Amino acid sequence: MNIPTWITLSRLLGLPFILYLLNYPTTDNRWLCVGIFVVAAGTDWVDGYLARKLDMVTELGKFLDPLVDKLLVLGSMLALIELQLVPAWGVFLIMAREIAIAGWRVNPKLTGNSSILGANIWGKLKTVVQIIAIAFLIAPLDSQWDSPTMVLFWLAVGLSLISGGIYILPNISSSKAKSISD
Repeated sequence: MNIPTWITLSRLLGLPFILYLLNYPTTDNRWLCVGIFVVAAGTDWVDGYLARKLDMVTELGKFLDPLVDKLLVLGSMLALIELQLVPAWGVFLIMAREIAIAGWRVNPKLTGNSSILGANIWGKLKTVVQIIAIAFLIAPLDSQWDSPTMVLFWLAVGLSLISGGIYILPNISSSKAKSISD
């Protein structure tokens, strides 16, 4: 394993602290969680930058990076359900998309590629919006932030579904065309 892959895995170190501290959601604990979450999420940019800059992009890294992102995002969102800050069905839509795309991305029979496909721009935008929404949801902000924060959450849900559709639909079309020609 190379340095970018270790940085990817380090992102998981923050999740147990976030989950533990959100079990005791004092104002201080929630602000601490925001800090931990933002630092952990920020390593996503660092590992990708280093992997490209140092020419250390690997199949393992392409597999682990989105998986670790999903664990950080979904783990945090599950804690937000418990705090009754987001509806479970919205998180379910995000989770369903993430599981479907993760399976699709690593299955060469579905994608027609022998290597793991990376995220497209829509997937990256979805991740950024999810991270911003989660940070705002964790933060103990005044009630005036409730509506903008929920707009961010639903934007994250919408972008999750849109990016999933954009990822899968062209591959379904090419899979059908390939099976017809076979």
